[in-house]
Amino acid sequence: MTPRLEARASSECWHKDAASVGKRMCACDSREARLRGPAGAMAAEKLAGYRDRIRRELDQVVDFWLKHSHDKLYSGFFTCLDQDGKVYDELKYVWLQGRQVWMYCRLYRTMERFHRDEILEAAKSGGEFLRRFAWTPSAGSPGKCAFCLTREGQPVKVQRTIFSECFYVMAMDELARVTGDHDMQVKFTSVIEVLSTLTVSVLPFRVLQTSERVLQVHAESVMDQLVRWVRVDPAGLGRPQLPGSPPVNSLAEPMMLLCLVEQLAEGRTDVTDKYREVGSWCVQQILQHVQRDGTAILESVSKEGKELPGCQGRLQNPGHALEAGWFLLQYAVQHGDEELQRTAVDKFMKIPFQTGWDQEHGGILYFLDVDGHCPTQLEWSMKLWWPHCEALVAFLMAYSQSREPALLDLFSQVYDYTFSHFPDTEHGEWFGYLSRQGSVELDFKGGPFKGFFHVPRCLYMCERLLDGLLEASCDA
Repeated sequence: MTPRLEARASSECWHKDAASVGKRMCACDSREARLRGPAGAMAAEKLAGYRDRIRRELDQVVDFWLKHSHDKLYSGFFTCLDQDGKVYDELKYVWLQGRQVWMYCRLYRTMERFHRDEILEAAKSGGEFLRRFAWTPSAGSPGKCAFCLTREGQPVKVQRTIFSECFYVMAMDELARVTGDHDMQVKFTSVIEVLSTLTVSVLPFRVLQTSERVLQVHAESVMDQLVRWVRVDPAGLGRPQLPGSPPVNSLAEPMMLLCLVEQLAEGRTDVTDKYREVGSWCVQQILQHVQRDGTAILESVSKEGKELPGCQGRLQNPGHALEAGWFLLQYAVQHGDEELQRTAVDKFMKIPFQTGWDQEHGGILYFLDVDGHCPTQLEWSMKLWWPHCEALVAFLMAYSQSREPALLDLFSQVYDYTFSHFPDTEHGEWFGYLSRQGSVELDFKGGPFKGFFHVPRCLYMCERLLDGLLEASCDA
């Protein structure tokens, strides 16, 4: 698969307890918030059917990764898993290690049936592997997270992007929440000491030594470096600024930073205040991607928010836009911004879905050219797992907020395609890569870009949102 798939690292984060967000989204006017009468009963029955299938699917996906992905010899996780779970490559990808730690911790912390010792111990083992091996010296920087490592933890490749570090932050912060920091404090002292030499924004190490919030503060220090790389000085990424390549606002970076703001700020007033301006900046950067008089979301624009020339400027990624839509909707609900809520749904969900849905074969196309040219990405017409995951989350979240029947219809449309094409009923988990016609093209369950993240996060979020909707219908 091409390097463009690597950019999907942005995709990716649910940083609030989905149950609490779902309940807040359900707390609208009683005329809209309740499912009433015979039609309401039918809708509730349909939602319950979705919830039951999604719950079963989540259990199966979790069991698959618990059974097949754990490296019991060197710790960490294998992500290159064949159709039946056999390991076909022992390389360990840092961003996928971070995602798996985050997902295990989130499930353990917020869903009672996953509050199991084996999940917590796997998360802690994965966190320890990251602590020991993720950081490596890099050209242009005294330290950066590797992109991939050997099984034993030796660095193989470093990318000039922010995404390995971003998922490292997610992992460390969520791990802090489930461990209470106390049992991890000593283990993380050395890495904080090293990290404190990387940036002036890191708190003095003498402060960290006496803190009971070691993992949290560690995560914030990496976050501060990421903000600096993205907004102030990208030299530490090792990317030279060439005269023929002007700076670009890629949708991935502000999306990812907004994810991290939400992750770090959950339940912490002081951190909310610290990153308030960063969150607002991220939203404005994302909104710059609304182009062509509001009729298109473009993947890359100039730093001034203008359309770029050539294929790069015309590129659309419908799944990425849908994901940005629910990021923005979540932020807008939290901040009571009704105009941003409308923009999130109308511009980042409905329009990309209308243009990206394959009218002939069903499913969401991977890439599009806004002017109708054939995209240069060889995989442009494939149907990948993660855009469908993001569409399910986006439309169900939007329906939870507005109760607009058309949004539930869109969720149902995506649900029907997704659950009839991606799940592997024989071995469990989901296939990731389908042809345009919907047949399985690549039958492995994990690789350098597909790990324990998009599928379980989608199922987790949808189950919690459906719980909130069904609770509201029972109260009607």
